[in-house]
Order: sequence, then structure tokens, then C-alpha cells
Amino acid sequence: MLISRTARAVPSPSSILPASSNPLGALPARFRRTRVLIIGCGDVGLRAARLLPQGVSRLALTSSPDRITELRSHGITPLLGNLDDAASLRRLAGVATRLLHLAPPPGNDPQGRGDPRTRNLLRALARGNAPLSLVYGSTSGVYGDCSGTHVAETRAVNPTTPRAWRRVDAEAQVRYWGRITGVATHILRIPGIYAPDREGGTPKARLLKGTPVLDALDDVYTNHIHASDLARACLAAMWRGRPQRISHASDDSDLKMGDYVDLAAAIYGLPKPPRLARQQAERELPAMQMSFMSESRRLDNHRLKNELGLRLKYPTVKEGLAAPGQ
Repeated sequence: MLISRTARAVPSPSSILPASSNPLGALPARFRRTRVLIIGCGDVGLRAARLLPQGVSRLALTSSPDRITELRSHGITPLLGNLDDAASLRRLAGVATRLLHLAPPPGNDPQGRGDPRTRNLLRALARGNAPLSLVYGSTSGVYGDCSGTHVAETRAVNPTTPRAWRRVDAEAQVRYWGRITGVATHILRIPGIYAPDREGGTPKARLLKGTPVLDALDDVYTNHIHASDLARACLAAMWRGRPQRISHASDDSDLKMGDYVDLAAAIYGLPKPPRLARQQAERELPAMQMSFMSESRRLDNHRLKNELGLRLKYPTVKEGLAAPGQ
């Protein structure tokens, strides 16, 4: 059980900036500066940090001393700690005014349905002054298979894998914590992340290997977001996200997986992959790869564009795959 604290009103974004009429203006600058803490500062976290305006303090939790130099080179202050070790997170209490939580749950327990990492993080945060907002990067996999239908954020979750169950648990923890503390928590449900300048961020490697895709009749609808647009969505949710709200961080593409790979082949001048019937694919392809070919859905991104006010730089994968490195 998380430590409960008295709920409070969440200040508007403008109230974090000192002004002559704001009593915070009398405090030293180090106490009134916006401080953003990134939990899980990989590729998307680094992109988000680069987009933060000048004057915002950038912090990131890392469990690896080897990353300290890299993070500092991006203007980020590293904080050593491990989400699997609750005692190492004590210094996080009250350290940031806004948080971006992109760390995945542990994946080594195939039967586990909870996310102890998020639980440890929220307990650590509960020991200090609450931040203004917390954005959690979840996955669209929480819906399970939707048979290719259009999916809004109001649809009930239906996780079918242990990793999806762990994400559902993390979402529930974050939203509950937001309710009892008054922190504006916002969930982003994220589909496949791609970008030409992201490691493994395009289908090019699988095209070079000739990895098959499903026949059109057996194929599944898939959803994508360019890594740079996802970083922008994270910041939009951090400042403009409605409290205890869920948004889909997905672009406007409406493609089946095979068509996505075929599009990449045309852009890169490579042969299209072979097509297999589902029964044949189940015999020949690894179980992990088949798991991504077993769920079909089309995410509605109305909230992303109309509530968070995000104008996608890469509205479809056609623009994103053809773009040079960012």
C-alpha cells in the first residue's frame, strides 16, 4: 500500500514560473526552477530532454555508473539508483517538479502480473513533496487483440500476455497514486516506436534477412509513432495532460503489418518480404515474433491531437521512414 497523503489542487503550468505577484518569486532561483526527472532515459528520454526549454533542470535516474558521462554530455544530471532496489531511490523524494516514467516493468518473471519497479518509485516519491505532474509511458498491448477495430482510450483493457498484465498493473498504480496525492498523472499508451536514427528503428534489418510477413487475409493492423513525435507527446502530456487521463501516442497511419514492411522496402529499394499463411508462419517463425502478429487494432489518436494539442511532425510512417536522421 502506498503512503497516503492529503490530496491537493494541482497548480496550472503558469504557476510554476516566478512572477512579481507570485510569492515564489522571493525564493532563491534553485528552489523555484522547474526540474524534470526522467525515469528510463533511453532513446525517447534523451529526445525529450533535448526538447526541454532552456532554464529547465534535467535529471535522469540510472542504475549504471557507465552512463554518467553520457547523460552529462546531454546536459542531464544523473542520479544513481535502481528501481529494483527500493533503498537506492530515497533521494528521489521531492527532487523534481515533473516526472517522465518510461522504465519498463521487469520481464524475467513469466507469471508475474505486477510491476514492483513502479511500486518502488511511487513509494520513494511519497516521502517528499509531490511533483506537479507525472507521465507514464505504457503500451497499447494492454488492449490485447481487437480484431482490427478502431480503439478509443475508453475501451476496457484485455491483456493476454504477462508483459501486458504488468503494464496494466503499473497504470493502475500510477492512477491511484495520482488520486490520493493530487498529482496530475497522465498515461500514454504507446504502440511500435520507429525512427531511422533509432537502433533497430526501421524494418530494414528484417528486410535484409528476408523475414516473412503474413498473407493479407491473415495480417494484423499495427500502429506506430516516430520516436521524435513520442518525445514531443511526453512533454505535451507533462504540461497539458488532463489529470488521471489516458491518451494514445500514435500517428495517423492505418496499415497492416505487411503493408508497413512493404512500404519500407519501397523506400529503401529492397525486395518485399515473402508472405506466409498464419498456420505456416506459426510453424516457421519464433513465438515472440508471432506474438506481435496475433493482435490487431487501430488506435484513435483524437486526444493526442485535440486535447494535448500535438501536431505530428511525422503524421504517417511514410514521412517518418523517408526522413533523414534527426
